[in-house]
Amino acid sequence: MMRGLNKVTLIGNLGKTPEIQTLEGGIKVAKLSLATTDSFKDKNGQTHSETEWHTVVLWRNLAELAQNYLHKGSMVYIEGKLKTRSYDTKEGDKRYVTEIIADQLIMLDKRTDTHAE
Repeated sequence: MMRGLNKVTLIGNLGKTPEIQTLEGGIKVAKLSLATTDSFKDKNGQTHSETEWHTVVLWRNLAELAQNYLHKGSMVYIEGKLKTRSYDTKEGDKRYVTEIIADQLIMLDKRTDTHAE
């Protein structure tokens, strides 16, 4: 039987500074709000943009990287997998959240340091 494939690749910009939590045992987890924008031309030649927002979760070393180097507007390359989890609201309704659990992060921002090498 063929195995499934759950792989997500995104390049986008952070909508806000990463949210960082430290769990039991000092394990860090970061949550990113990542925007990807697609552009297309309509039949009249007008260009339109559509922005999609993704919730990305980073664990341990990647979370520390996010905490130290990422900020609102940072451009990143993310690789990971989709994961859906559910929770119950106070009213007893079940809600589902789909997130990208990242296993790779590459920072794409241009270096802005001005000191000589």
